[in-house]
Amino acid sequence: MSTKRELVMSLDKVSLRIPVFSKTELSLKKSFYRAVTGSTVSYQNNISTVEALNSISLNIYRGEKIALIGHNGSGKSSFLRLISEIYFPTSGKIYKKVKPYPMLSPSFIVSEVLTGIDSAKAHYLFRYGNLKGFEDYLKDIVEFSGLGDFIALPIKTYSEGMKSRFIFSILTFDKHEFLALDEGIGTGDNSFYQKAEKRMREFVANAGTLVFASHSPDLLNKFCSRGLVFSCGNVVYDGKLNDALDFYAKRNK
Repeated sequence: MSTKRELVMSLDKVSLRIPVFSKTELSLKKSFYRAVTGSTVSYQNNISTVEALNSISLNIYRGEKIALIGHNGSGKSSFLRLISEIYFPTSGKIYKKVKPYPMLSPSFIVSEVLTGIDSAKAHYLFRYGNLKGFEDYLKDIVEFSGLGDFIALPIKTYSEGMKSRFIFSILTFDKHEFLALDEGIGTGDNSFYQKAEKRMREFVANAGTLVFASHSPDLLNKFCSRGLVFSCGNVVYDGKLNDALDFYAKRNK
């Protein structure tokens, strides 16, 4: 007797077009967008439009660990931002039973003009709607990141390693039902790596569902079992992770 899987998200012919407003050097900009994103670029009324995602239809079930595979600009990050409601579809429909928690690039998480304390407080308020328990949250961030008194300084004064440790600590404090993870979140110093990897394993294990974008097959094999291969804003393969990685490798020989 088969067990019916629980659907947590469904995309039906979802497309994402991102407008780029500019009147100058259009032909150069179009060439740049094609080179960087691999996407189609159209132009109308002085507006360039990047076709970031094209008519994507797929289902995501509770507990799945899904790898997003593809070169830079293939649509992986746009897909993560779309399912996390940072972007909204231009056409098509998305059904969500659980909203993904975005663990994306630092520019989407914190403002560098804020102190570490203020940034942590803003993130905590956004997550929980009040400051109940914030002191324990802040204590965990300071201890795990090793920032010490630097937590009271503006983030723009942090080194890249300090910034990565701070953001990683903020985002992995709590459990989540559905996690959207970008490899662009680093763990900083080598001395921090083992502690961060252990916490990351626990964090992912506690997340019911994971969608993870990465260029590292080794990293994807640690956490994922299903693979989506992106190319020019399209999902060109959807299947078992090893098969998806083989498909991508053969396609890019």
